[in-house]
Amino acid sequence: MKKFLSFFAMGAITLSLYAAKNSSDFTANVDPRIGTGGHGHVFFGANVPFGLVQLGPSQTVKGWDWCSGYHESDKTMLGFSHTHLSGTGIGDLGDVLVTPSTSRKFGETAFSHDDEICTPGYYKVSLPQNGVTAELTATNHTGMHRYVATNPKDSLFVRINLKYGIGWDNRKESTITQTSATTLSGKRRSLGWAPNHHTYFAAEFSRPAASVSINDTIATLAFAPSSKPLLLKVGISAVSEKNARLNLTNENPGWDFNKVRLEAKNSWNDALGRVQISTSDDRIRRIYYTALYHSMFAPVTYSDVNGQYRGADNKIHTNTALPAFSIFSLWDTYRAAHPFYSLVVPEKQEAFAKTFTNIYRQQGRLPVWHLHANETDCMVGNPGAIVLADLFMKGFAKDSTLVYEALRQTQLCNNRSLDALRRYGYIPYDAPVENESVAKGLEYAIADDAVAKVAKEVNAKDDYNYFNNRSKSYKEYYDKNVGFMRGKSAAGLFRQEKYSPFAAAHREDDYCEGNGWQYLWLVPHDPHGLIALLGGEEKFMNKLDSLFIVQGNLGADASPDISGLIGQYAHGNEPSHHILYLYNYAGKPYKAAPLLRKVLTELYDDKPDGLCGNEDVGQMSSWYLLSALGLYQVEPVGGKFVIGSPVVDSADLKVGEGKIFRIVAENNSSKNIYVQSASLNGKPLNRSYLNFKEIQNGGELRLQMGDKPSDFGTSIDARP
Repeated sequence: MKKFLSFFAMGAITLSLYAAKNSSDFTANVDPRIGTGGHGHVFFGANVPFGLVQLGPSQTVKGWDWCSGYHESDKTMLGFSHTHLSGTGIGDLGDVLVTPSTSRKFGETAFSHDDEICTPGYYKVSLPQNGVTAELTATNHTGMHRYVATNPKDSLFVRINLKYGIGWDNRKESTITQTSATTLSGKRRSLGWAPNHHTYFAAEFSRPAASVSINDTIATLAFAPSSKPLLLKVGISAVSEKNARLNLTNENPGWDFNKVRLEAKNSWNDALGRVQISTSDDRIRRIYYTALYHSMFAPVTYSDVNGQYRGADNKIHTNTALPAFSIFSLWDTYRAAHPFYSLVVPEKQEAFAKTFTNIYRQQGRLPVWHLHANETDCMVGNPGAIVLADLFMKGFAKDSTLVYEALRQTQLCNNRSLDALRRYGYIPYDAPVENESVAKGLEYAIADDAVAKVAKEVNAKDDYNYFNNRSKSYKEYYDKNVGFMRGKSAAGLFRQEKYSPFAAAHREDDYCEGNGWQYLWLVPHDPHGLIALLGGEEKFMNKLDSLFIVQGNLGADASPDISGLIGQYAHGNEPSHHILYLYNYAGKPYKAAPLLRKVLTELYDDKPDGLCGNEDVGQMSSWYLLSALGLYQVEPVGGKFVIGSPVVDSADLKVGEGKIFRIVAENNSSKNIYVQSASLNGKPLNRSYLNFKEIQNGGELRLQMGDKPSDFGTSIDARP
């Protein structure tokens, strides 16, 4: 892992040269328990990268921290369900709950974390009250169970429960049918965060049951004592029971549990091996590879093996060329997760873009927060437009006509306050009463910039002028008298706050999961415009420095998402995630370095409570994944990666087409946190950023680190 390879100026390392270093078991570096405590809300169980099935323990939901269906503080469970969310702030899914027991009593059963084993693609637990040891593994669309009775003379009972759901999930209708001596199938439709959620399943046991009892929501099967484990395979689909069976027979036709488990592990090793880091710190290695593991829980592969999937119009569509995906937490993931995916899983990006344009065709606009064919409209802005524009600018979205149509029409819709934006040039808080008007307006400005960039590429000059002008609407919310973004009335007057004078540390109705301090900086598409708006570099720098120092009472009604605080910087929530890198835009990257190291070392840990906020479907981890390498994409569209302060000593990224991009931080340590100089492919690099193509082409970024600030990135032409 520490062998250095020389580069020529435009040379790229090929995978054949790299093969000798690709034999590690990367799954051994993963601790799936990270994020299961605190407010991490991560999924805990068996799955494969970007797999639809996430099979793991499900508990009685006892509060907000059970959004994934499992929390480290709980010592009871109900069984194992096949779909989960990871890191969300709302609970849903939990489809097809299966519980094994040696009695007909089913309910909460106690377990001990000491009796749990969880590694990528595999989960095992002993349930002493139920007299069973259970093991789980998964493929893309199927889950596989292996049950062993503690006393082999005991009968085994298995309950399949379609009533259970996590959080907001509420079963509307369901059926279960026995289709042969060893198989059952059924369907479940639920109302919840996903307001019309369809799940079909096909289940097959390794031997016939002695008796079967079925109603619309529960099937209970009794199996005679046996010295052999009882195996169960479950395939799921959003289309039909037939497709659930097809997924099962195609992906998991046999009964070799260990083979399926090994294949799942190999899938994870391939995925985790996309980034190979070198560090002498085992804690950093565990945090990094667990973050990489968590980043690949979503989006999930939503189409079946025959290419069919349920669309946003609730109709069945077929696309055999590219798979359809779902679970897009875009308000979170446009900031770091999708830029990270564009680097390390480039082969999936065209399918992501196609999924977005298909959703546009089916629902008339791009996705906001898409969950199993349902638009939840959760959070503010149009983040789907931002991600699609970034994919287009990076060359992953092929149909320029359709892409631009989707972007343009989405930003010209009349819904979600866009009509007010067109009428006033900003979103008033009182025309009519508009909650979170500042957050909405700032996010729409980012999306408008995304459309403007694509409009320029496709030579739509009038549209470019319109959307580029509208992307500057963030200036409308800036009240220079108080120095913050504030709600503005239809009459053009700033809101009179209930706190006097204006208290930026309080969460007000103007903001979404944040306050005035955090939302002042939400202009990642135009940092230099923000610098000018705040009065120039000196005033900008003083204000930015203050962010990390100022204290204040958040207020009794503050969102629990405002967490991971350094002063009023809130790393636990996404609007803050780009802020540290704004120092580069003002020519002071050395000011970011100690703060970056503080976040990387203090706000991420290798403990169950190891995240300072929700995982948010990969975003919290992706910030770490990029920042630990010393890179971050601040401007949401276009692929300009700003250089920070890496905590790893070196890293090799498989960036596609047999190419490797290597990052080397020479003399790196906990004290040597400042970049002294840089080179790219052997030539001096005087700027504090890279372009996407420079990474995608493969090569080497070499950073010389030291213990004192330097002039790296300080000159005007060195800034992003």
